[in-house]
Amino acid sequence: MFIGEYTHTVDEKKRISLPSKFRKGLGGKIVVTKSPDACLLVYPPKAWEKIAATLGSLPMGQRDNRDFGRFMLAGAVEVEVDSIGRILIPDFLRDFAGIKSKVVFAGLFDRIEVWNEKEWAEKRELIEKQAEGMAEKLGI
Repeated sequence: MFIGEYTHTVDEKKRISLPSKFRKGLGGKIVVTKSPDACLLVYPPKAWEKIAATLGSLPMGQRDNRDFGRFMLAGAVEVEVDSIGRILIPDFLRDFAGIKSKVVFAGLFDRIEVWNEKEWAEKRELIEKQAEGMAEKLGI
């Protein structure tokens, strides 16, 4: 289970250290893909297999299904986690999420979001302002 928020720095070789609390649940390989929220999604392989299977089973006669499958699946890469917990995210994914010098890892139970630090601050502020209304709608 992934929970919490952690800020990390991108090193000179464009590697990012995964939060130590997340490393155990990820293993030696992860899948990184685009999120519709302009951040990146990180999945352990087993969780990714479920997402990919769901996307692969959608009726291909609907344009939205095809396009969203392209967005998630064609934009996904398998990434090695090195011996000290660092990952190298490909340029096209870093560019998509606007990742430059600092990132925020946000644990979301079965997945992790990776955000540009500024974008995350804006998103978090918006969510915090709307939290009460969302809780009421969800019955929490």
